[in-house]
Amino acid sequence: MIHMGADVGADSDADGDADRGAGEDTGAGEGAARRVGRPRADRRRPVSGRPPREELLDAAAELFTLRGYAATTTREVAQRAGLRQATMYHYFRGKEELLVELLESTVAPSLRMAARLLADTGRPAALRLWELCRADALLLCGGPNNLGALYLLPEVSDGERFGRFRSLRAELKRAYGRLLGEAADVGGSADASGLDLRNDLVFGLIEGVILVHRSAPQRPVDSFATAAADAALRIAGVSLPQPAAGPAAQES
Repeated sequence: MIHMGADVGADSDADGDADRGAGEDTGAGEGAARRVGRPRADRRRPVSGRPPREELLDAAAELFTLRGYAATTTREVAQRAGLRQATMYHYFRGKEELLVELLESTVAPSLRMAARLLADTGRPAALRLWELCRADALLLCGGPNNLGALYLLPEVSDGERFGRFRSLRAELKRAYGRLLGEAADVGGSADASGLDLRNDLVFGLIEGVILVHRSAPQRPVDSFATAAADAALRIAGVSLPQPAAGPAAQES
């Protein structure tokens, strides 16, 4: 699902803003590695009531998904967030660190939900798997910036720089497999082998919604996520439990 490609680099933007002490935004007293003390007030930042860190993440998500990672500079991220470039370095060392945090934000919420669903053994596993698939699709395609599109960046192929993201993603895939195993009531080794294939297909389908949604963003995300979860269960070969019949139906 993750495409292989170019090297990320050490946030050395073409306009030279890797030198954190240079440029019109830094001011004479801003050292190259300044990350101590309190960030100075910024007149450029719009009054939104949100922490600067969140403003920077939102700005980076918008620019990375619209323009690409390589074409975006840290100066542009700071300006979009309404901050000075020098102020940005109090929160992030560079755009690579921004991308890492954005990528992890596309996995961590689903991983937390998967842990809760695995512990909720009082409900049918197929229903819990469906809920995870739908929530994951919503996370990948929801929001104003479609963060799931970051998976398509060629820079994400760098295993060393994005090792934690890959680890979280692998853990989430294992959680899918555990729920699928419960739902399919897997027994012998032959079943387990088939389960691995089905889990690959289910996980690939959910991550694949990124491309489908990108080609037709006008589709309502809620309906889109529901359809993706329904399709995932069909691929998995499991069915949602039928609702229990009410007293009137039983009498008839």
